[in-house]
Amino acid sequence: MGDHKEQPLRVGAAVRRRRRALGLTLAVVAERSGLSVPFLSQIENDRARPSRSSLEKVADALRTTAVELLAAADPACSVDVVRAEDTELAPEPRVRSLVRGHHQMHASEFTGDHDAGREFQYRNDQLMYVADGAVEIEAEGRAYRLGRGDTLYLTGGVRHRWRATVPDTRVVVVAVAEHIEAVRDRPGR
Repeated sequence: MGDHKEQPLRVGAAVRRRRRALGLTLAVVAERSGLSVPFLSQIENDRARPSRSSLEKVADALRTTAVELLAAADPACSVDVVRAEDTELAPEPRVRSLVRGHHQMHASEFTGDHDAGREFQYRNDQLMYVADGAVEIEAEGRAYRLGRGDTLYLTGGVRHRWRATVPDTRVVVVAVAEHIEAVRDRPGR
């Protein structure tokens, strides 16, 4: 239970994301596909499941393929458990995804040291939580030292780098997914 492999796919969210990414209205997609606006709305809200033929018409209208839309579809579950024992053991440092699938948020757990020389810049906001150990984070020209239980919130677009300062440090990073238009591009970033 809670395993995405057991759940049917919801293609509606993928259709909506693609349509919005192209800046199209439902009316334009309806005109291009030959399908009605109410039917397209039902598809996007997962109240109707399109036939293969209808999905191909929608995909053509969105300048993609039915296969791509299905690949980007969300599993039809609202609860999913990622268990610690499901993680393969890897050499230090380790990264473990805490969220499966294509969602609005991503979360990862980093254990061990981290490449302090690597600079990150994410389009959307992120939160870093130190579950164990300590880290030093450089952001916007300042250094921040965080210990167990501390958090740091970074607005989208902020360049930063970080490193563990204590062995066996565990950092949880939660970020708004890159495909979400959560933060408008800011001038100069």
